[in-house]
Amino acid sequence: MADTIADTRRLFSKPQNLNDAYGPPSNFLEIDVSNPETIGVGRNRYTTYEVRLKTNLPIFKLKESSVRRRYSDFEWLRAELERESKVVVPPLPGKALIRQLPFRGDDGIFDDSFIEERRQGLEQFLNKVAGHPLAQNERCLHMFLQDESVDKNYTPSKVRQA
Repeated sequence: MADTIADTRRLFSKPQNLNDAYGPPSNFLEIDVSNPETIGVGRNRYTTYEVRLKTNLPIFKLKESSVRRRYSDFEWLRAELERESKVVVPPLPGKALIRQLPFRGDDGIFDDSFIEERRQGLEQFLNKVAGHPLAQNERCLHMFLQDESVDKNYTPSKVRQA
């Protein structure tokens, strides 16, 4: 009986000082999806989002990056992760097919409130995916977050730590 009590005692941890409490975190990964821009006219109209990354994780080649992506790029990333990784990939915010119907009283998928709702959903999606240790090894994620353009004909592979 005494053995079980000893096993449940708290582990000793060193007291936290001000540098520990307020210093930079040991490992961090911040991803923001912001600054939506609608480009084009008529049927060639689409919205892009700025994807900003800040990290000190050694697996990423750039510690800060900023790229523009459209919804179809997020769909590509999700499909690649599902195909190549062992990660359960969360869903993207919906396609909003009803908002694409003609003769609506609003701007449909280009309405500010819809763009903001989608932006938040895309940011949640990226933070869940990029926060997963196995997904961080996927080349498609690195390309999506840090390369100016997405090469959809790339050769899938794992990223090696620098």
